[in-house]
Amino acid sequence: MQAQQPKRPAVQAGNANTPGLRKSFKARHLTMIALGGSIGTGLFLASGGAIASSGPGGALLAYTAVGIMVYFLMTSLGELATYLPDSGSFSTYGTRFVSPAFGFAIGWNFWYNWAVTIAAELSAATVIIKYWFPDSPSFLWSLLFLALMFGLNFLSARGYGESEYWFAIIKIITVVVFLTVGVLMIFGILGGKAVGFSNFQLGGSSFHGGFFAFVGVFMAAGFSFQGTELVGVAAGESENPRRNVPIAIRQVFWRILIFYIFAIAVIGMLIPYTNPDLLRSGIDDIGVSPFTIVFNKAGLAIAASVMNAVILSSVLSAGNSGMYASTRVLYAMAKDGMAPRALGKLNRRGVPVGALLVTTAVGMLAFLASFFGDGAVYNWLLNASGMCGFINWLGIAVCHYRFRRAFVKQGHSLEELPYRARWFPFGPLFAFALCMVAVFGQNMGAFTGAKIDWYGILVSYVSVPLFLLIWLGYGWFRKSSLIPLEKCDLSTHAD
Repeated sequence: MQAQQPKRPAVQAGNANTPGLRKSFKARHLTMIALGGSIGTGLFLASGGAIASSGPGGALLAYTAVGIMVYFLMTSLGELATYLPDSGSFSTYGTRFVSPAFGFAIGWNFWYNWAVTIAAELSAATVIIKYWFPDSPSFLWSLLFLALMFGLNFLSARGYGESEYWFAIIKIITVVVFLTVGVLMIFGILGGKAVGFSNFQLGGSSFHGGFFAFVGVFMAAGFSFQGTELVGVAAGESENPRRNVPIAIRQVFWRILIFYIFAIAVIGMLIPYTNPDLLRSGIDDIGVSPFTIVFNKAGLAIAASVMNAVILSSVLSAGNSGMYASTRVLYAMAKDGMAPRALGKLNRRGVPVGALLVTTAVGMLAFLASFFGDGAVYNWLLNASGMCGFINWLGIAVCHYRFRRAFVKQGHSLEELPYRARWFPFGPLFAFALCMVAVFGQNMGAFTGAKIDWYGILVSYVSVPLFLLIWLGYGWFRKSSLIPLEKCDLSTHAD
């Protein structure tokens, strides 16, 4: 599946709401930003639990379905981000092509999602570092990691881009080595007897656990792929978004899909889904990560230590990405009057320091909440943010659908688009439908037990009514309604 890119773009490039941001990112930065935002603990750790829950066949099917959905979302985002490269991304597109109220709600939803992610990654990093320094104080490590993330983003956008580039390189090398070792083991060239497809047929089927187990893996796969959309934010600071964004989107999708699908296939062939270690794989037990198990089977004695270092780089990468993305969206919203105006100022290096400081403070406060009340407040924040990623994806599908219809309605030719997503309108509609399945299937277990788990429902779904309340509330106070297609703002320069 390739997206068309017409040779003669007729619309001039522009950056409507962020004229002061520096054009710092090259194509390699955009590619690695999207890769770094998606290849992480979802692959290194959660893939084991997915195989244990639904079998290797179920895990492969779930990740493939989500991968196809992400393909359509990425091409939708590519069409938007190449036509209108803007660091406000979702907020800007929602404001222009749906309604100011929708842009306001989706912008704050995106900011909250990634600000809380910073706190989550700080918590994960302090647990991981205890592998080497078990008696060290967690609080000091969290301050050190937060200072590192802040420093990389405070220096310049280029500082973030370069750090993310090298974080992603570490992960890619690890996956490539894993796949190479795994294939050699499957055919018996390394680590003993060839296993072939025997583990796929364990118990007579490669599927396990039934429909609800599959839906659970579908949710996990969705979380694993979240972060690919960060390329839409970074497009606002790309040197040549009309050229670089399409390159990044085409490369990122296929690489991620191959990495995930191929890696899960290798794990499923080498480790029986009945292996209890797959369910125990987590941040606090890197030693039973499916990657560590395979490396150990291959005779690599330092596998656990190496994977611990790789996963540490992954969580720091995710926190770093969250810091960058949430800061830029908050800055763009301030420029549009949807956040305090003071947050819309840049320093001489083109960094929105005010937005960065606020985002850092919120991330740190959320992290500190994990120390009080057995972490109840922190768990609430984290669970609420989990749904926000799917809401962001829904926003991409809605904005692209409305943008394309408005573009045609206002008499434009599709040849004017510098990058055109194929399969319209099927692509955004398919992605929207699967995202809705993910949203409503977030915690199906709360409905299917002997008693309805109202607390579980509240924790899992609180982001949905909150998003709707912000959207409708802003619309009511500001008299903001759905923008007619013929009146959507398709300009690429500030008026």
